[in-house]
Parts: sequence; structure tokens; C-alpha cells
Amino acid sequence: MAAMAAERSAAMHPRFAGLLIGSSFGAVFVCVNVQPPLPAAASATLRVAAVAAFLTVVALGFAAARRGAFGESGADDASAGRPPMFGRGFLLVVAAEAVVLFGGFPVLRELGAPAEANLAWIALVVGVHFIALAAVWRAPSVAVPGAALALLSAAGFALAAAALAPLVPLVSGVGSGAVLLGAGIAATGRAFLASRV
Repeated sequence: MAAMAAERSAAMHPRFAGLLIGSSFGAVFVCVNVQPPLPAAASATLRVAAVAAFLTVVALGFAAARRGAFGESGADDASAGRPPMFGRGFLLVVAAEAVVLFGGFPVLRELGAPAEANLAWIALVVGVHFIALAAVWRAPSVAVPGAALALLSAAGFALAAAALAPLVPLVSGVGSGAVLLGAGIAATGRAFLASRV
């Protein structure tokens, strides 16, 4: 019984929870945004790959957590002098993200941007949110997917401006999802490999 409780506690370490959240959003980004001009078979393949990638994050994360790779829930953050992952700083970043995200949609409409530009906006706001969280958490690696999403956002806005709006979901949507899933696999994979040593 105590072993099961310890396993559950380790599996729900804030870093692992964050990886699950990011990877689940990545899978959703891919599954929702694979659409024409992609052929139906390619769309189906990408959806299956996104779900498989998410399940890989789950499997690697739980395997690493069972071996204690994520440490005790929050204790390692405090001992390293880092603030708690889901504390006040996180809440402020997420609140600002929501305000900026939803405040930007009407601005894009007023500017006459195509509806697909909303995906580039989402990628930008989510990317900047990761960059801000990297500072809050004192974890520079979190900024890497954030910067990648910001670049995919810029590419999406460029496509929308060049009258290539149908490609924005593929670049800013599917691309962003792939980045989030890749980051989740990389982080849980590193934790799993470290736990085997």
C-alpha cells in the first residue's frame, strides 16, 4: 500500500504533470489542425502519430516516475532554490496568457486577418508563455519549445499575409503540436534514461 502511494506521488510530480499538460495540448494541436490541403490519409497518419507520441510521453513519464526520476513532489524544486511550478508565478503567467490570447482575436478580425491567422496568434501566445515560465521556474530549457512556437507563429503570419492562409494550420498548428510532443518525449525520455543509471 505504501509503495502504491509513493508511486502515485512520484508520478504526479509537478514537472511530470507539466509535461503531460504540454504534450496533451501538442496532440490536440496536431489532431485539430490536420486538414486540407493535406490528403485524408496524411491527416489520419498525423493524428495517429500524435496520439502515439502522447502515449509515449505518458509511458516514459510513468516509468521514470516509478524509479524516482522526478524526485519527491516539489521537494527538489525547493532544495534547488526554485519556486513551486504551479505557484503564484505560474498563475500570473497563465492569467496573462488568457487575457492576451482572447484579447488578440478581435484585434486580428479588425485588422482583416484571415481566420487562420488565429492559429499563428495562438502559437505566438503559447510560445511566449513558455518563455515567461522558463524565467519564473528558472528552467531555461522550457524556453526552447517557446522560441520554436514563436518562430512557427511568425511563419504562419507570413503565410497569411502572402495569401497562403490554408497552410497556416499545418505550420502554426501541426508544427506547434509536433514541437510540444517532441519536447515532452525528449524530457520524459531523458528522465527515463537517467532513472536507469
